Amino acid sequence: MSRPALHPAFHDIAKRVNNWGRWGADDEIGTLNLITDEVVRKAAATVRTGRRIPLALPLREDGVQTGLIPGRVNPLHVMVQINQEIFGPGTIACSDDAVTIGLQAATHWDALAHVSHSGKLYNGRPAHTITPHGGAEFSGIDKPRHIVSRGVLLDVARARGVDRLAGGHAVTPEDLDAAEELAGTRVRPGDIVLVRTGQIQTYLAGAKDTYGYPSPGLSVHTPEWFHARDVAAVANDTLTFEIFPPEIDDLWLPVHALDLVEMGMLQGQNWNLEELSTACGQEERYRFLLSAMPEPFVGGTGTPVAPVAIL
Repeated sequence: MSRPALHPAFHDIAKRVNNWGRWGADDEIGTLNLITDEVVRKAAATVRTGRRIPLALPLREDGVQTGLIPGRVNPLHVMVQINQEIFGPGTIACSDDAVTIGLQAATHWDALAHVSHSGKLYNGRPAHTITPHGGAEFSGIDKPRHIVSRGVLLDVARARGVDRLAGGHAVTPEDLDAAEELAGTRVRPGDIVLVRTGQIQTYLAGAKDTYGYPSPGLSVHTPEWFHARDVAAVANDTLTFEIFPPEIDDLWLPVHALDLVEMGMLQGQNWNLEELSTACGQEERYRFLLSAMPEPFVGGTGTPVAPVAIL
């Protein structure tokens, strides 16, 4: 039995944002190519006070995952040795631990290989190149070796005059325009954009069952906005990144496919942007140096990340 085709609206947008071949047939990092040495040099110049804002959720067993996605487990932390004198009695003692975690379980980056559609990954690579033992042969999370650039907070919730967007709110290009105006800066090539909805407040308040559903998130029309601005990567403060349930019936995770597969743009989820929102509001400055280094899991389709914004 043949599979149903994706909605025509998806294919129309995909044609307009497709970056396959833009950086060569062998490219595996997509829009991260836009973060040049000059972009980083200019990003460093945004630092004024040195104020550092952490953006990651704590890694804990009662994290954001509820079991909805099979295998995506919250961190399971165990001690493997405690005060063990491994070189004999009276020697210096060591304590070691280990952790099992879904790589997309907490604050994370999605690798370009995280999703596929129509049998293809970014740059036209076959989806079957992801294997049980090797993981992602192409565009795994180990391929981008460093992610440091200018960050811009697009505080959509604040721009709309609310503390948190409603669960059914699809963040539109018009919302991004309004948040950009609030930020007082234009998003430029090589920037990493952080989109605040305020949704993570529900998790921080202990209501994690309603954190993921219903959730505000990016509209299927936002990839064209990011493509036009040559954004290097996008992250936000929700579980699903895009609005959930979706805008178009039976079209699940279209923004994932447009960003990761068609555009080759990394995206991040579960970023805690609350302290950053407060700091940016206080300083009336929404641009900063952002360090969001991926853990280089070879063949990984995602990675936990502990981003830091430096104002």
